[in-house]
Amino acid sequence: MAELVLSSLDQGVLTLTFNRPDTLNAWTDALGRRYFDLLAQAEKDPEVRAVVVTGAGKGFCSGADFEALAAIRNGTYDQEPDPRPNTFPTTVGKPIIAAVNGACAGLGMVHALVCDLVFTAADAKWTTAFPRRGLIAEYGLSWVLPRLIGQQRAMDVLLSGRVFTGAEAYELGLVNRAVAGEGVLSEAQAYARELATYSSPASMAVIKRQVWHDWDATLEDSAAAAVREMVASFGRPDFAEGVASFLERRPPNFPPL
Repeated sequence: MAELVLSSLDQGVLTLTFNRPDTLNAWTDALGRRYFDLLAQAEKDPEVRAVVVTGAGKGFCSGADFEALAAIRNGTYDQEPDPRPNTFPTTVGKPIIAAVNGACAGLGMVHALVCDLVFTAADAKWTTAFPRRGLIAEYGLSWVLPRLIGQQRAMDVLLSGRVFTGAEAYELGLVNRAVAGEGVLSEAQAYARELATYSSPASMAVIKRQVWHDWDATLEDSAAAAVREMVASFGRPDFAEGVASFLERRPPNFPPL
């Protein structure tokens, strides 16, 4: 049986590839479990400094597998779901970049948007699809989307379930970059290598936690927590190395997380 998620590490960047190309990488519990296991391993691996997630073939992830949906509809679904929530990637202390190379629908869209940054092919097809399947905004997307693109635009893509391109996703503010042609993976990897080379792993882990968690905090609470984090950062070797590398005009050599 082929690996459900392919894994390769190069220059501090771990690339994870959903590998069900015959279904446009439709999501199954088994695929999700393997993906989350690899993210958990990446969290502990000092060689991994950033993660890029993409899909094999012509799709990123076309959403939940239709065989699984049919089994749920018929009451015959018997798979044990992974106890980790679909928002699990937001808790991993290393930056995760989605490289959306093709179809990104439903649950696939959820998993693109719980990454920390999103690069997309300009011609990739995006859709929430939920209302056209008799479903609702799944797994926190009703929380994430308005914060990314505003309530009115979020209502549009959620209520209509319409298909839109990666180019429009960029115009909406949904993604960081829309890349022409087939260069989305290489551009995401190049960005990830820059993070791996120049950004402190400890700093990135704290910043990621601040950004994902501070959406629920008041400005005062966020500022107070930032002061505590700043004081803690002064005592880390990353701070000493960051200052030294700047003064010596050389690339930093930060310790692993």
